[in-house]
Amino acid sequence: MAEAGNSVANLVYKRVSTDQQSTARQDLVLAEAGIEDSVVFEEDPGTSSRLHPLQRPKFGELLTYARPGDTVHISEMFRLVRGNQHILDVLEVLHRDQLALRIHDGAFSTMDLTARHPRTGELLSTVKFMVQTLAAAGELQRDLQRELTYDGLRAAEAKGNRGGRRPALAGSAVADVRTAFLEGQSIAALAREHNVSRGAVRTAVDDLLPEHVAAAEKTLAPELPVTLDMPGKVADYLRATELKPAERAALDQGTTVRRGQGYTLRVSAVPAVHRGLLAHCQPLDGGQDLPAVPAQRKARREYENRVSALTP
Repeated sequence: MAEAGNSVANLVYKRVSTDQQSTARQDLVLAEAGIEDSVVFEEDPGTSSRLHPLQRPKFGELLTYARPGDTVHISEMFRLVRGNQHILDVLEVLHRDQLALRIHDGAFSTMDLTARHPRTGELLSTVKFMVQTLAAAGELQRDLQRELTYDGLRAAEAKGNRGGRRPALAGSAVADVRTAFLEGQSIAALAREHNVSRGAVRTAVDDLLPEHVAAAEKTLAPELPVTLDMPGKVADYLRATELKPAERAALDQGTTVRRGQGYTLRVSAVPAVHRGLLAHCQPLDGGQDLPAVPAQRKARREYENRVSALTP
């Protein structure tokens, strides 16, 4: 970026609303204007038009760089401002900093928007009136366009047609792109080959991208039921204990296996339920003013060993 020095500078401001747009039209208009030795300030793609111009990063840099007598050049007014108040705010700052504004296309291109009253220094009332009138007309045009678009979509919907933008890649092209991506071709190369944006390619291969696969791998698989033998003394204690519905169901559905004078309850449940049942029979180890019964404590620890062997 060249320094302006003591001479006046031509400061060019450019902006597009989405990263799918280019500055080609602005470049053409500005090139036809024959601006000499320009210093260009271009917003990052997608900088919203709803954001006040004085809050946009590159326009702020432009104002910081500018010196009295410099001229700000834009292709069309809506590249810089939309609403009435935004226009007046910008003109006030340009007047304060003694900067001129030159618009090279559209209704404002024939007006000197920085014209001031020779004695008061105020923005000319005629300029204010024309700015507000033209801005209101532009706003009306956008509102009418939205209404026409809405009516068109409703009419198409009534005929069974679906509105919205068609996908850039469809049918066999999607399959070709996915196959090429799996074979190692880059997203950038596929975008160039099919003459679409990188975003369109990413949409087509979204579920194949490393971050998607990694996220899927992090998703825990559902737990499967595991069958464990629960000592009868543990089962007897748990039957008299308040349990959760899933724990109660697992206990009630257990199969009794006789072993000598005792028995074992064969319980099928997911590991989380087995751990819950084990937690409920903790008092069998004694404590909380309850005496420990050696046979019950031994039974609980047998069940604990079996539950602990489950994969966490």
